[in-house]
Amino acid sequence: MTNDAPDIDDKAAADPAVRGAVIVGVIPDQSSRVLKEAARYAGLLGAPLIVVHVDVTRFVTYEDPDGYVHSAPIDINIAAGEGELVAVQAQADEVLADFAGTWSVRQLVGDPAMAIKHLAEQVDAKLLVVGTRKRGLGESIREFFTGSVGARLAHRQHRTILVVPLGEPAPDDEEIWPA
Repeated sequence: MTNDAPDIDDKAAADPAVRGAVIVGVIPDQSSRVLKEAARYAGLLGAPLIVVHVDVTRFVTYEDPDGYVHSAPIDINIAAGEGELVAVQAQADEVLADFAGTWSVRQLVGDPAMAIKHLAEQVDAKLLVVGTRKRGLGESIREFFTGSVGARLAHRQHRTILVVPLGEPAPDDEEIWPA
């Protein structure tokens, strides 16, 4: 098992060791099922696993020709994304402790679907893995306006996407939107 240090600038995306990786998008406090499924598929495909957290509080200002990404915070609280990366790293360390393959944790910035798409292109990813959102009115409204990361990825790139449900599915007759 190899655990690379977090790589915020993603310059290592061109590294041949991560070519054909399985990429999994992770947020803090997400069900460990998403990471476990991603690791399972990485093992089946004989591919490295890249655990990605996207800091939505920052945006890309420009990218150097060598792949180094420059970013700026949307607001003054720039420590929020760093704390989330620490939480994702800790969850990955715990969940992937017995994973026999190579894995690393990276932080990207900006729109989650576009950041994951860009990394997938850089490493020629074999599979993208994301989880569904927690159920609830707030999440339903947010998804209505922004769309789900899985759906946006499906419309903007050609790679296979595995969407892992978080918990029990909603019954077919349950209304998600308030009446």
